[in-house]
Amino acid sequence: MVASTELIIGRLLDKYNDKLHTELIHKNNTELLVAVLLSPRCNDNQVNKVTKELFKKYKTFDDYSSANIKSLYKDLSGLNYYKTKARHLKKASGILIEKFNGNVPRTMPELLELPGVGRKVANVILNEGFNIAKYGIAVDTHCIVVSQRLGLSKNKTADKIEVDLKKKVPERYWKVVSNLFIALGRDTCTAREKFCERCVLKDLCPSSEI
Repeated sequence: MVASTELIIGRLLDKYNDKLHTELIHKNNTELLVAVLLSPRCNDNQVNKVTKELFKKYKTFDDYSSANIKSLYKDLSGLNYYKTKARHLKKASGILIEKFNGNVPRTMPELLELPGVGRKVANVILNEGFNIAKYGIAVDTHCIVVSQRLGLSKNKTADKIEVDLKKKVPERYWKVVSNLFIALGRDTCTAREKFCERCVLKDLCPSSEI
């Protein structure tokens, strides 16, 4: 039997109340968009290491849009799929300048116009940059694993799992549930191994080995 999401989230809030925001380091929404755009298939530490130097060199979307693509490849070479991400970043920056006056848009449909931006990336930008969570829940690999093990979804793709979570998680928690599941995934519920004996949800989780 699946425990109520209220109970699950309450436990996670008690345990991980210092993990309610992204660990991607940024000073403004321009840096946030860039960092999140670069984050797929990379851990946050890997992205932060690259953006520490990147943000010294590039300050605006004009800088990214006008950058030599080979130089951008070099600047992002510490990331997985860096060439694809460089092309997405350069093209997205041009769109942001042309259509949004160099500003980060604050709606899901507008963000999804940008190359490399899917619902997960857009939700993180909206949640962290604008405190907007009405569009949905950011679902990454940790969220996929945790949602499946908790019995909150039987689906395998991020978009379908997001639909399931939106039905089961009260909207007031949409902004934080992703980061709570990420915290749990990094701490005790990794994709490769479960550490159920020290998990705060061990008596609530249908996948628990306790």
